[in-house]
Amino acid sequence: MSKLESWLQSCKIYLQKRVAILFFLGFSSGLPLLLIFTTLGLWLRGAGVSLENIGYFSWIPLAYGWKWVWAPLVDRFSIPLLTNWLGRRRAWLLLSQVAIVLALIGMANSDPQQNLTLFVIFALIVAYSSATQDIVIDAFRIESAPEKFQAAMAAAYMTGYRIAMMVAGAGSLVITAWASDSDAYQLSAWSISYFVMAGFMGVGIITTFICHEPDYQYKQKDHNAQIETKLRHQHLPQSAARFLAWLDIAIVEPFADFFKRYGKPAVLILLLIGTYRISDIVMGVMANPFYLDMGYTLGEVAAISKVFGVIMTLLGAGLGGVLLSRYSTYSILFLGAFLVVITNLIFAVLAFVGKDLALLTVIISMDNISAGIATTAFITYISKLTNIEFSATQYALFSSLMLLFPKFLAGFSGVYVESFGYINFFIGSALIGVPVLGLIVLLKKVIEK
Repeated sequence: MSKLESWLQSCKIYLQKRVAILFFLGFSSGLPLLLIFTTLGLWLRGAGVSLENIGYFSWIPLAYGWKWVWAPLVDRFSIPLLTNWLGRRRAWLLLSQVAIVLALIGMANSDPQQNLTLFVIFALIVAYSSATQDIVIDAFRIESAPEKFQAAMAAAYMTGYRIAMMVAGAGSLVITAWASDSDAYQLSAWSISYFVMAGFMGVGIITTFICHEPDYQYKQKDHNAQIETKLRHQHLPQSAARFLAWLDIAIVEPFADFFKRYGKPAVLILLLIGTYRISDIVMGVMANPFYLDMGYTLGEVAAISKVFGVIMTLLGAGLGGVLLSRYSTYSILFLGAFLVVITNLIFAVLAFVGKDLALLTVIISMDNISAGIATTAFITYISKLTNIEFSATQYALFSSLMLLFPKFLAGFSGVYVESFGYINFFIGSALIGVPVLGLIVLLKKVIEK
C-alpha cells in the first residue's frame, strides 16, 4: 500500500456512522453558546440595555465552567419514563435539548426593554441546559465507541460545533437584518432570529432519536456498588445508607478512581490539563482588539478571522483526527502545543510589521489550523483519561479544569498590553506555552515507561 493510499484509508474513518452522529451532536452543542454570549450582547445593546447590565450578562456562560458540580447527577440519575424509553444518555440528551428549545422560544417571546429579569431567567435556562447537554454528549462519545474512533469523533464533534457557532453568530445576524425593515432596533426581528435558532436545535433532537444508546451497562455495576456501600453503613437507617451509597458512586468514586489509576503522575496530568491551552486562551482575548488597533476594518476581520479562520480551524480539526489515528496522542499533543507557540510568535512579527492583509491571512491560517490540531488532540487525550464507568463526571471535571487558570490569567492581558505593548504580549503569550512542551515530554516518559 502506497503512502497516499494509507492516508486515504485513515480518512475513511470519517465515513463511519458513529463519527457522523458526533458531527450533528456537535452542531447541537455549539448552537446555544453565542446565543447567550456575543449575539445576545448585540441584541441587548440594540435594545438600549446599559453596558453595566450587558457586562453582568457575560457571566451567564460561566455555567459551562461549573458543569462538573451537577455532572455526577447526570452520570448516575435516571429520569423516570424517559430512561426506560430511550436509555440514560439519550434521556438526558432529549431533556436538555427540549429545555434549550423552550428557553430560546421564551427569549424570543420576551422583551428585554420591558422585563429584563424574565429575559435573564430564560438565558440562564439556556446556559445550564446547554452545559448539561455538553456533559451528556461527552459521556455519549466516550461510551459509544472504542479508543481508535475517539480522535475522529472528537474532530467531527468540533467541526459540527464550529459550524453551529457560525450559524448562531453570523447566521442569526443575517436573519435579524433580513427581518428588519430599517436600521433601527426592532424586537420582532430579533424574535424571528431566535425562533429560527430554536428550530435549528431540531438537528440535535432528531439525532438523539436516530442514534443508539451506548452499549455500556450501568445497572449491575451500580447495584453491586450500592450493596457494598450499604454493608459499610449497616448501623444507619436504610434510607441514609442508600443515600450514602449513591453519594459514594456519583461523587466520591469518580475522583478517587482517577488517582487510583494514575497514582503520583495524576498530579502532572492535572497540571497539563490546566495549562495545555494557556497560550491559546491568553492570546485569544486580545486578538480582536489587536486587529482593530492595527487598522483592519470590521469587514476585513469578519472575512479573514471569522469566516476564513473558522474554515481553517475545521481543516485543522480534521487533520488532527487523521494524525491521531497514525501517531501517538502525546506526539500530536506536543505538535499542537508547539504550533500554537510558533503562531503566537508570528503574531509578534505582524505587530512589528503593521497592517498587512496577506500576512494576516497567513498567520490566521496557521493559528486556526494549529488550534484545530491542538483542540482535537486535547479532547482525545482527556477522553482517554476518562474511565467509562464515570465518563460524565470525570470528563466534565477535566474540561472545566482546562479553562480555570488560563481564563484567570487572560483577565490581566489588557493590563499587560497597555503596559508593554502588543509585541511583548505576543512573545510573552508564546513563552508561557514552552513549559507545557516540557510537561508533555515528561509525562510521555513517565506514563509510557
